[in-house]
Amino acid sequence: MQKLSCITCGKKFGINENHVVCECGGLLDIIQPIEELKRLNLKKVFDERLGSRELPNASGVWRYRELLFDAERIISRFEGNTRLYPSEKLSAKLGVELFFKHEGENPTGSFKDRGMTVAITAGVNAGCHNFVCASTGNTSASLASYCAAAGLPAVASAKVGLNGIVIIPNGKIALGKLSQALAFGAKVLQIDGNFDAAMKLVNELGKKFDSKNPADSIYVLNSINPFRIEGQKTIVFEILQQLNWDAPDWIVLPAGNLGNTSAFGKAISEAFELGLIDRKPRIAAVQAAGANPFFKYFENKWKKFEAMENPETIATAIKIGNPQSFLRARRAVEETNGVVLEVSENEIMDAKAEIDAAGIGCEPASACSLAGIRQLVANGKVKKGEKVVGVLTGHLLKDPDATMNYHAGKLTGIDSARANRPRRIEASVKAVLAAIK
Repeated sequence: MQKLSCITCGKKFGINENHVVCECGGLLDIIQPIEELKRLNLKKVFDERLGSRELPNASGVWRYRELLFDAERIISRFEGNTRLYPSEKLSAKLGVELFFKHEGENPTGSFKDRGMTVAITAGVNAGCHNFVCASTGNTSASLASYCAAAGLPAVASAKVGLNGIVIIPNGKIALGKLSQALAFGAKVLQIDGNFDAAMKLVNELGKKFDSKNPADSIYVLNSINPFRIEGQKTIVFEILQQLNWDAPDWIVLPAGNLGNTSAFGKAISEAFELGLIDRKPRIAAVQAAGANPFFKYFENKWKKFEAMENPETIATAIKIGNPQSFLRARRAVEETNGVVLEVSENEIMDAKAEIDAAGIGCEPASACSLAGIRQLVANGKVKKGEKVVGVLTGHLLKDPDATMNYHAGKLTGIDSARANRPRRIEASVKAVLAAIK
């Protein structure tokens, strides 16, 4: 049976005690019963579920439910099952075996759906009706969608009306993401300040959670929630399964609030302990240079974590100055002999243009993965011929303005070296033929 354990004070709680954070304020881990799980042939179990058309096996999250938690009712939108794309052109350029794991193929267009299905399920099973998040965009879209979907018999056995509440920084979120939250029916509350101010408010709401009266309390769905981390672990489990359980040398991902970094480290450690893989991939967490407190923490040899007051980057999904999961993420980097990098705005947008031009596409934050891989190859940390997976966390259409402005050369301080500008021509066959030469 799983347990909740505080990473700060070590206090233990039952899995059904409805705690999001510890009474001391520390974040919680879900401790999996590794020795019990070793008795199962999990590779065979997971492989036999592939291709199923019915829930829970049809979900690329709940397919791995033995490594999550037992739930009487599951709220799912058939999330996961995202593709792992080989990139022959970029592999040849970089001298590595490169794959992109495209989490933008989830139902609401980002990886958040993996954590959301598990955290919403945990809340519903505990009797919660009110769910809140602070968001730069993707979390709000996912929360709103899953709250709306919870009443649909096609995707959930639980017929409850859920109240989705989204707190966002006014004017500082991509419209493609905000439009989703509005369309799915969430209560969208805009505040003055940045994401960190919104997160502070959500944390205050979370402290008022009454486990004896969950129906009238507000349940926090940001990545401080340990069930979110469990769902996001399945990105790694699915990568390993897609590679026939042959672990890559590196998994490279964007790093903002550090929920994914935390989840990836936990997934890798559990997969290794369970014998699903025989070696641990190294994690590379990549931050934008304008929002890089975790990178500075790493560079300072973990001596002191200092939040950034005014983070700034075009990669809005990771424009976070005070990441909530920095201690869990530090553990993930240490346990996988990983690294933390920073990349410039130019590096992010040029990498995005390359991923887009490969026919895959992503939002700006996702491109930190390729920008980071380029750095790792250049400095020799990634060796020639190594197998590298870059995680793309969000869909191209999450932030179409950034894409259009890049190709139009309208982004201040960004060179747009790979711009594909539209050309005006007259409406004639002759003009078309001349333009395509």
